[in-house]
Amino acid sequence: MSETLDGELADLAAETSRESATFLVALGELAAGGKPDTALPLLLLACTQLQSVGARLGAMVDVVPHEQFETDLGPDANVEGIRNGLHDLLAGVDEYVDVEDPVLSGEVVHGMVSDDLAQVAADLTHGLRHHGEGRPQEALWWWQFSYLSTWGERLAAATRVLHSLLAHVRLDADEEMVMEAEMAALHADPEPDPA
Repeated sequence: MSETLDGELADLAAETSRESATFLVALGELAAGGKPDTALPLLLLACTQLQSVGARLGAMVDVVPHEQFETDLGPDANVEGIRNGLHDLLAGVDEYVDVEDPVLSGEVVHGMVSDDLAQVAADLTHGLRHHGEGRPQEALWWWQFSYLSTWGERLAAATRVLHSLLAHVRLDADEEMVMEAEMAALHADPEPDPA
């Protein structure tokens, strides 16, 4: 039986489905070794785009599914390929330290970007399965619940680490090499006009 939602919720469910699928495709391609030279900016871009959707889910009134119990979808999605691929891609920079709960504990914990993004992928996939089976309200409930309880926090931690890594790559360059590159660019012969 297919659920129906009012216009605003239906639009949000469709948008969340699209953004989730886009994120999962990008994550899958990068985890498979595609575009290793641009992996950091592409991962950061994918994460920040998804954060916008998550923020909308977190800001809205709680979604309450029609049924009291969640429909059984069978086994959870296998995200080990994504986890392992990202771990290999981020070799040497995958691990980080973070504050577990900045409001209540302040305890420093260790994490891994590959684990965080695999958890996000698993939670999004779970919601996509509900959505794909004609249960957009249950999908929205799941995405909202798991955003507030799991994937929102994991995505925020991964985004912060990816931003930090990208900033170090871009800003920690040797000053002499940067100056030489700037001078070479200033004194390069202009391209001949093909016309």
